[in-house]
Amino acid sequence: MRCFQTVQDYAFRSLGYGERMLPRSDFTLCEHFTLIGSGMIWNVYYGVLAIVTGFFLANLLAVAKNASSPWARKPAEWFIFLFRGSPLFIQFFFAYFLFLSLKGVSSVFDPLSSAWAGALIVLFLNTAAYSAEIFYGALRSIPKGDIEAADAYGLTGWPRYRKVMWPTMMRLAWPAYTNEAIFLFHATTLVFVSAFPAWRQKGDALYYAKYFADKTFNPFVPYPILAFYFILLTLMVIALFGLINKRLNRHLPRGQRPKLKYRPNFMR
Repeated sequence: MRCFQTVQDYAFRSLGYGERMLPRSDFTLCEHFTLIGSGMIWNVYYGVLAIVTGFFLANLLAVAKNASSPWARKPAEWFIFLFRGSPLFIQFFFAYFLFLSLKGVSSVFDPLSSAWAGALIVLFLNTAAYSAEIFYGALRSIPKGDIEAADAYGLTGWPRYRKVMWPTMMRLAWPAYTNEAIFLFHATTLVFVSAFPAWRQKGDALYYAKYFADKTFNPFVPYPILAFYFILLTLMVIALFGLINKRLNRHLPRGQRPKLKYRPNFMR
């Protein structure tokens, strides 16, 4: 019954609902799982919104980088280089102080200094840059025979891209893009350990794991629990993206359909 009460008190604490005060002593395993799990809501929030919005920008950047006009190609190349060439932690740091400066100019920019908006923008731009490079490589790898077949049918411009080039690009890029999505969810743990503050102790999963580790001087309980939650999240991402991968390759014989393989990025 005590664990059930703990879940009621802290399950949505990261969103501002439930008990306002964090436990101070005699930490139970139920409190560890509940609070760290509550913080995972923020990690899922950042990851899902950044992936969904970044997907569309990444497609635009990939097409722009592949364009013959330097007016479209050069801005896309520099954008991708800037966000792929600098550490995500530093991007959070500079973005936060930029948003603070904008906040002093006008109150319209006030939400940008909060993690829910400012950090989301950084993650959105970062994943868009990495995904754009993946899509660009896939776009350059489209077999010439596919494009020649489209030309033979009289498809040019937007119809050729929508019906031939884009589906093939997605099929080629999807395994690597799946790994990018997984890494992005892992990268959400940097939000509250970088510049963006946790307002009223409403942080993500790593924030609460660090809280327990600091209070108990024992990191071997909260951090494995944190890893457990992220392993579950990774399995869910692989399952979802695997279904999309099957959909993209449904026209191929079953034995020729590529399978997703998780290859972790040890360096970003």
